[in-house]
Amino acid sequence: MKSAFLPFFRRFPRLRKQSQWHFLLLFPWFIPLITYWVIGDRYLTHPWTFISATGLNLAIASCCLFTLDQLTQWVVRRYPNLGQTWQRVWRLLLVFILITPFFILGGVFLYDTFHLFGYHHDPGSTGQVLLLNLAANLVSVGIDESVYSLNRWRENTMEKEQLKKVNLQSQYESLKSQVNPHFLFNSLNSLSSLIADEPERAEEFVDEMSKVYRYLLQTNQGELTTLATELSFIQSYFHLLKTRYGSGITLEVSVAEPYLTYQLPPLTLQMLVENAVKHNVIHANKPLLIEIKTTQVGRLLVRNNLQQKTGRVASNQVGLTNIMAKYRLLAQSDPIVTSDSSYFTVALPLLEPKSSG
Repeated sequence: MKSAFLPFFRRFPRLRKQSQWHFLLLFPWFIPLITYWVIGDRYLTHPWTFISATGLNLAIASCCLFTLDQLTQWVVRRYPNLGQTWQRVWRLLLVFILITPFFILGGVFLYDTFHLFGYHHDPGSTGQVLLLNLAANLVSVGIDESVYSLNRWRENTMEKEQLKKVNLQSQYESLKSQVNPHFLFNSLNSLSSLIADEPERAEEFVDEMSKVYRYLLQTNQGELTTLATELSFIQSYFHLLKTRYGSGITLEVSVAEPYLTYQLPPLTLQMLVENAVKHNVIHANKPLLIEIKTTQVGRLLVRNNLQQKTGRVASNQVGLTNIMAKYRLLAQSDPIVTSDSSYFTVALPLLEPKSSG
């Protein structure tokens, strides 16, 4: 079992050492005991027999372990999670119960065919060896699975704690960027230009601006919000952008009604829209198109046409990191980010609303 967990052990040296000690404790008594039952008293009374028989059986056992390692690696890679413990355990037991008797009986056949060390086949002793082997298999799988599951649980706990830290830092950075003076300054500039010439639009702008900042300051209190709530907010947020950029920016929303009650982390859409505005040229002759739509498989696609700015735009990936961290904290699949020569697209999982019953 040791090498079955090598990729995992490389991240947990203490666990690797525990498994190595487990095998070091198993071999010194298991191999001599099996050899004694096969050969009998001659094994202990003839030094040369002791050395050569132990060496032969150790070689057979090493081949057996190598075979077990390859198969257990495959099993653990296929069923690595705590929720797959039963699938992993019974397959490992099956591997051990099938492979180890093959090598034991193969060794007995070798001893009997060539009469090694004066061996004569005794069905009774062979049965005892197979029973001892079965007990050793159960103990081996039990110990290693217990250690593996415990450390996997610790790994998951540590990962969740790390994600929480990342999420808190991302929320802080995100909130800082969302309520930063630059954005506020631009909003106030847009408002100032409207007050004298278009007071009605200015009043509407102030109303939408208050909705945006109220949502920005309050929404991080919850893990999830409905898609309908996010879309309502994004309309207010886009109103500010539209006032500033005019015909240089367009938003198209095509969301199937049944998905409006589905949920997603708050501010997800705002971060993606903000990224699109930050990294792309926005001009009346070259408008930026942002699309938000649902798919038939329950994902939300947010995409924009690519017209990247020629100047280098500083990016610390806070928005996407924040979104990824939130989905992982919710134990959901990661959003899928794709980009080609025409579009930048993010496919977001939508979470079904919890039943009130």
